[in-house]
Amino acid sequence: MTTNGPSSTTRVGSAEVLAAALPDRKIGVGRILRLSGTGIGLILLIAIFGALRPTVFLTVGNFVNILEQISILAIIAAVQTVVMVVGDFDLSVGSTASLGGALTAVLLMAGWSIPLAVAVALIVGALVGAVNGVLVSYLKLSAFIATLATMTSVTGLAFIVTDGANIFGFTKDFLPLGQGRFLGVPVPVYVAAAVSLLIWALLRFTTIGRRWRAVGGNAEVARLSGIRVDWVRFVAFVIAGLGSALAGIILVSRLASATAQAGDSQMMLAVAAVFLGMTMSSYGGANIGGTLVGVAILGVLTNGLNIVGVNTYVQQLLTGFIIVAAVGLSRLGQDRR
Repeated sequence: MTTNGPSSTTRVGSAEVLAAALPDRKIGVGRILRLSGTGIGLILLIAIFGALRPTVFLTVGNFVNILEQISILAIIAAVQTVVMVVGDFDLSVGSTASLGGALTAVLLMAGWSIPLAVAVALIVGALVGAVNGVLVSYLKLSAFIATLATMTSVTGLAFIVTDGANIFGFTKDFLPLGQGRFLGVPVPVYVAAAVSLLIWALLRFTTIGRRWRAVGGNAEVARLSGIRVDWVRFVAFVIAGLGSALAGIILVSRLASATAQAGDSQMMLAVAAVFLGMTMSSYGGANIGGTLVGVAILGVLTNGLNIVGVNTYVQQLLTGFIIVAAVGLSRLGQDRR
């Protein structure tokens, strides 16, 4: 660190900023067990349901089914991870997914081509993210308040687009995006894997990824290092909106119908998955690998409970407990930094 005078701006390199945000820690056996707890939990869930219903749960077909079921959530959780890496969160990802899917369906019913309808929906999703970015990054509103307001407005817009109706009967050429298979694996699984890999690469190898992590670690230090903090946060929200719209489009193709609230339930599940993943980080932060493990836990839990015949309402109760536990464990990890 160098200082040219009392009036000069102090600057540190991006590597130093990241090092300050993510300090090295000695790894002991207890710490390894704590960081591995979420992964161990996933293995235990598979073992329990496998023991209860081995002929149904422990089959290739069922595991492929689980992957298909969690593919939409994986996409939304992956882009939610980006926002949470920066230190914010986005409550509007579910409603943005609903709007993206509903808009695509309505445009297809109006005779638009598939590429054009999908492109418009993606642009609208990015615009929703841009609105969130402006509110949070430049107008300095709380991420909770800003995205809660956006979520409400976007839900209303989705109802306007669909006129409150269930949209179905659009061209069958659109359905392979959500229902097609390649080498026996559903197409949405490939899309989810591609999105997750892209987010991982952005966070690990790119300048914007390093800046996201720096801002999430310490926004003020990042600002002093010359990083445009407001712009970095803005880009994170745009990516969240774009990815959410993509997830909504795939969901509509998979269901062959669209409603104004088709993707709304994905928001809390995505947040839960990210928090579960944060318990696997040595610094208690959001990370794409942990997020995917969190998504897998939620998918295995839902699938297993359905197989053993547990009531849907009980499943919601258990999911709520998981969210509380995930937040608590991630907070514990941050407090031990």
